[in-house]
Amino acid sequence: VQLQASGGGLVQAGGSLSLSCAASGRTFRSHVMGWFRQAPGKEREFVAAIRRSGGRTYYADSVKGRFTISRDDAKNTVYLQMNSLKPEDTAVYYCAADLVDYGSSWVAETVDYWGQGTLVTVSS
Repeated sequence: VQLQASGGGLVQAGGSLSLSCAASGRTFRSHVMGWFRQAPGKEREFVAAIRRSGGRTYYADSVKGRFTISRDDAKNTVYLQMNSLKPEDTAVYYCAADLVDYGSSWVAETVDYWGQGTLVTVSS
């Protein structure tokens, strides 16, 4: 699976951004898809994940109620809608894919496939 993320940018606090991640490969539907982020000087952390066939979703506590993950298997694409953005959301965001469903316990060390990062900057 190859992943291509897009949609990052600069936004003011309280604003919204939408990220997309297009996947190649016929096995997209077999994978749990998700998003991680890495802020300067910090470790890469889990943000959100969605099960196969657009089932159950998982979120980090820091983004619950503000971010929404979705997927379109017909387009091999996963999305992250980010609302009510805060300066602490500033990070490079990476899409990720895995055959194993770790739920909200998914950690960077276990990710099977990574997309390139896309920078999200939230100004105060």
